[in-house]
Amino acid sequence: MSRHDDPYFKRRLTYHVAGYRLQFDTAALLSSAHEIDPGIDMLLKTLVPMLSQPPQTVLDLGCNYGNLGLALAKLFPTAQVTLMDKDLLALRYTRLNCVLNGIENVTVVGGIGVRAAPVGGFDLVVTDLPTKIGDKAIEQDFVLGPLTLLRPGGMYWLVSDSQINRLLPGLARKHHLKLTEVVKRHGKTIFTLQKRDL
Repeated sequence: MSRHDDPYFKRRLTYHVAGYRLQFDTAALLSSAHEIDPGIDMLLKTLVPMLSQPPQTVLDLGCNYGNLGLALAKLFPTAQVTLMDKDLLALRYTRLNCVLNGIENVTVVGGIGVRAAPVGGFDLVVTDLPTKIGDKAIEQDFVLGPLTLLRPGGMYWLVSDSQINRLLPGLARKHHLKLTEVVKRHGKTIFTLQKRDL
């Protein structure tokens, strides 16, 4: 089915990062259908220069139409990137955008939280935290769950907005986690989250 025949198609976005030009077809029912989320853009442009070495395994948790995870797959072609989402339309558009950008080093997985994530662990986990799933779901599926998937030395990078910023410091204290604010701009904050060494 071409995008012109797809009743869900909204528009095709063009995105430039680190010298690459990527395109993303978006659906009206998915978030950030009109433009790349500024938090995603900020995360990519902050994270990539700070990595001491390219990751070999990456998880994009809550991938939407694939903009974050596919950009990382393009930037790190030797990495195996897993993109996960609970939404079937998001998964469909992620797969379409893999083809659109000629990206093959990816696996697209449906699932809630991290339960469906491939075994073996990840060097890098990234997410744009959802705002409407409730505090308990954020705590279980987007704070604690991803940390269990990190390989030794692995990093968890998050995009958060002001609605969730109030929640994260308390969760970090409660679970003895190291929450580091990396950059804050335009209502979006980039954090890293790690288990503390005991």
